[in-house]
Amino acid sequence: MSSTTPTPTQHRRNGGDLVVESLAALGADTVFGLPGQHALGVFDALRRSALRYVGLRVENNAGFAADAYARTTHGVAPLLVSTGPGALMTLAALQEAAAGSAAVLAIGSQVPLAGIGGGRHGYLHELTDQSASFRGVVKSVHTARTASQIPSAVAAAWESALSTPHGPVWLEIPQDVLLAAADVPPVAGLEARPRELLPRPELIAAAADRLTQARRPVILAGGGVVRAGAEAELLALAEQLRAPVATTFGGKGAFPWEHPLSLRSWMEDRYTTAFLEDADTLLVVGSGLGELSSNYHTFRPLGRVVQIEADLGKLESNHAALGIHADARAALAALVKEVGEREAGPDGDEGAPGSKAAGAAGPGDAPSPEAAVSDLLARVRDRIAGQHLDLEQQVLASVRDALPDGAVSCWDMTILAYWAWSAFDPRRTNALHSAQGAGGLGYGFPAALGVAVADPARPVLAVSGDGGAMYSIAELATARQYDLPVTWLIVDDGGYGILREYMTDAFGAATATELTRPDFVALAESFGVPALRTTPEQLRTDLAAALAAPGPSVVVLPAHLRMFAPTHLDS
Repeated sequence: MSSTTPTPTQHRRNGGDLVVESLAALGADTVFGLPGQHALGVFDALRRSALRYVGLRVENNAGFAADAYARTTHGVAPLLVSTGPGALMTLAALQEAAAGSAAVLAIGSQVPLAGIGGGRHGYLHELTDQSASFRGVVKSVHTARTASQIPSAVAAAWESALSTPHGPVWLEIPQDVLLAAADVPPVAGLEARPRELLPRPELIAAAADRLTQARRPVILAGGGVVRAGAEAELLALAEQLRAPVATTFGGKGAFPWEHPLSLRSWMEDRYTTAFLEDADTLLVVGSGLGELSSNYHTFRPLGRVVQIEADLGKLESNHAALGIHADARAALAALVKEVGEREAGPDGDEGAPGSKAAGAAGPGDAPSPEAAVSDLLARVRDRIAGQHLDLEQQVLASVRDALPDGAVSCWDMTILAYWAWSAFDPRRTNALHSAQGAGGLGYGFPAALGVAVADPARPVLAVSGDGGAMYSIAELATARQYDLPVTWLIVDDGGYGILREYMTDAFGAATATELTRPDFVALAESFGVPALRTTPEQLRTDLAAALAAPGPSVVVLPAHLRMFAPTHLDS
């Protein structure tokens, strides 16, 4: 070696190594992120670890990808970003993760220790209090100020993210701590024990009393059922009670779409609202009955409400109820057992008086629950049929027909997604993800990339409008770099279509909604991603072919879609 050639220095383990060792010890195998100057210590450590790194082009998109990865795996998705602008760029994604109960562990760097606490030393990216920006968004905020604090801080953040209800957390570590030598052994064993949230027995007994005595029990299942993996328990309870089940937009897939008791998810519909209101006992599981789950707060229950909710702040936040603060799966399992014991009767006989197992309604009685469900769905279909929305229903049906049963779809905030919330059958649980929790643009495509990273063996569909697509266009490079099997359907109507519709309805004209946009086909091809332009008539065939092909692809559908008429304005 020439005397002028620099000799590589032997690496000394540092704080960055402790971060990646801690993540691996807790079970992580994949991390998302985007490097920055203050975070280089942890990114350098990645190359000495077995962790798989998936780098996106914008921090917010990296957060959306981590969100969908966490939803898909029901685990923790680590997200690595830098200080100041890089950190703050994740806030919209972390708000969505909070709304959707996705366990994203965001680890950001900080300026050197001397600059923390508002000292105003003028470091690059310096904020007076960076962590304050996250406190109103995430479940918990953590800081490690020495290398020896890092493993415990990572474990505490991991535990918080996975404790019921799941959610995003923020951990920040100063630049000099990440670079400082770590005079401790490699992290070999690290334990996090997420808190279980079990229901109180007396509340389960009281809820079972109300449900078994009800003549018209109805269940509303929210996203908490999906996040808890409580679909089997929900199905068992509904069949025990012969109770119709509606699912919120976040709860899609929680109950079989074609089941005779399925009210599906027509939440923005006055007929559905009235059906839920008319229940003498309404069991709400995993939903806070917020704006979208209550037909814009027009829902007014006439009977009693039992609410199972893991997020304490949402318990009875909108309606008085018998509130059960518990994980949806644990509470539903306890109810299934309690109701089953009551239905069996004191001597173990099936069909005890008053139980739903006693049989269907007799002559002259009210319609059976199954007949009532069928009647409601027919009225919803008739209402939509009277609005001349054949194009919209054709497009949605084409997407459903093209999408294999095992595939996952991720939807941006666009008119076709709003249709999907109400009218799309996901065909299985955890198969549809959308940004309806926080409602930010740009979710669909990066979220689909996160799903594909979690399970690259199956195709994933992303759906965006042209406005939302521009938030994520840089991630075509990510899709190509990692050869991810994501097909991106872009419905191009030349603007922010839903805002155009809202403003026209409210003010008679739209302002600031029309957009100059690129040739999406040519743009995708410039990234080396196959793309084509389709028509409503050709959509099913073109989309199916794109989903069947390996790697990423883009399908552009020029179309002006309309929403079905709202019903909450008539209340």
